[in-house]
Amino acid sequence: MRIFLPFLLLFAVIACSEKPKKSPAVLAPGPITLVIHGGAGTIKRENMTPEKEKAYHAALNQALDSGYSVLERGGKSLEAVIAAIKVMENSPLFNAGKGAVFNSEGKNELDASIMDGSNLMAGAVAGVTTVKNPITAAYAVMTQSEHVMMIGDGAEKFAREQNLETVDPSYFFDSLRYNQWIKAKEADTDHAAHLIDPYIKDKKFGTVGAVALDQYGNIAAGTSTGGMTNKKYGRVGDAPIIGAGTYADNASCGVSATGWGEFFIRLAVAHDISSLVKYTDLSLDQAADSVVMKKVPKLGGDGGVIALDRQGNISMTFNTSGMYRGYIKKKGEGKTFIYRD
Repeated sequence: MRIFLPFLLLFAVIACSEKPKKSPAVLAPGPITLVIHGGAGTIKRENMTPEKEKAYHAALNQALDSGYSVLERGGKSLEAVIAAIKVMENSPLFNAGKGAVFNSEGKNELDASIMDGSNLMAGAVAGVTTVKNPITAAYAVMTQSEHVMMIGDGAEKFAREQNLETVDPSYFFDSLRYNQWIKAKEADTDHAAHLIDPYIKDKKFGTVGAVALDQYGNIAAGTSTGGMTNKKYGRVGDAPIIGAGTYADNASCGVSATGWGEFFIRLAVAHDISSLVKYTDLSLDQAADSVVMKKVPKLGGDGGVIALDRQGNISMTFNTSGMYRGYIKKKGEGKTFIYRD
């Protein structure tokens, strides 16, 4: 032991004299940015009238303007996400809020979630039928309770206690969605999906979502949906599931998903994309592509995501023929899209 002691002491001196390694450089956050989606599916030009196409672009632009105005005046990313999603929840064009689809019992059951990338706080509601804007209920769960998710009657009771706006279930009735449900019940098979929606020719799609980056460098993501047309009683998809349909982490990115929820849950799509950005050398686009374009189809699912990182890089990735989507980085310069090309 005496022979090795001098060498051990010499090694300790050398080790202590080495300069500590510098931490990796922390990149400054990018410009305030908002990206949104209004659902993915078999959306083709030949199925869309010019009037309906114009209406969708107008609604998407309204959502972008509403959310971006929050960011522009110094508001937080969470507030921008809520503002953008509320616009889409209030529009019958999207399967969320006012335009929600009907379940197998002829009811509109709504789900939503939101997440704060600065502290990983999150909130969600599922199966609510009287909350006018479910995204506000998800935010209340996050900020006014010790829970992450509340469902059904309990979530509605909590919403009332928080003085959120509630409505009679008839508020959500939309004749187009109702006729879709009638056709779905008559067909009672997935093979008749083409009968269900003249614009998104599939019963699985229509979720809305938003991801925002504010001037403080914080990311937030949110998602809201009416679920799947003719879904069975009690069914919950990926939209209110943190890590599946929604995820946000300042250290990686924010993600909101739309698609066949069962597959997005099984693959934890939103969290998987975030983890790939955080722990690998993949770019945001590469991470989204590897999950949405490879893992999801391999399992048998389809859909899309919007994603945004702290440098303001965006991804709008989908494996269907179309996805209602848009982004804005500068006032008056929002861009909206519907088809793949």
